Amino acid sequence: MPYQHIFFDLDHTLWDFDKNAEETIHELYHHHQLQVLGIHSPDILIETYTANNHQLWAKYHLGEISKQELRATRFKKTFMDLGIDETKVPSSFEDDYVRICPTKTNLFPDTHETLTYLHQKYHLHLISNGFKESTEYKVENTRLKPYFKNIIISEIVGINKPDKAIFQHALNLAGGNITESIMIGDSLEADIRGAKNIGMDAIYFNPNHLPKPEDVDVHIHHLSELKALL
Repeated sequence: MPYQHIFFDLDHTLWDFDKNAEETIHELYHHHQLQVLGIHSPDILIETYTANNHQLWAKYHLGEISKQELRATRFKKTFMDLGIDETKVPSSFEDDYVRICPTKTNLFPDTHETLTYLHQKYHLHLISNGFKESTEYKVENTRLKPYFKNIIISEIVGINKPDKAIFQHALNLAGGNITESIMIGDSLEADIRGAKNIGMDAIYFNPNHLPKPEDVDVHIHHLSELKALL
């Protein structure tokens, strides 16, 4: 297929969300002395938070909760799950996390090398369900911005992936059409099925080697594999 436009997701696809979150929570665990509350290691906090955050983001993708609900719930539920009295949770924990995490710069291996290669052959674009301020900072801080002709952020557009409308909006900005475009992302629901629902090809980024669903045509475990596919 002679593609002209490649659309990338950001979090969990280029920007290593879990690794950056883990670093941030390690810092906050020690800063807020959470061992005093009975949380004996940052690892259990990270594990519980990661599970809760993934569930809440899935609901946010589908429009079931708002940005405010996501941010108000993820650490509150995490601390409750760990048996911590809500009144003892540091009041600034969420704000500290939101301030620090976007400053982290861990990308998946070979992100820059792969984007440099693709940028020479295709028009690259970004479609993120992330929030405006953090997404813009991540893209600038990791030197990703120059690769992308358009950066579409759902909070600005007012529509989340997998809604067909945000893909159509991205196509309109790109000046492309469905048959010459492809989406690359880690979320089966938001990225892969969202793209396929509008008729766009998609490649599932699957770094954790999860089983490939039957409705997924192509998956990769490493970004560098795109050089052989595109």
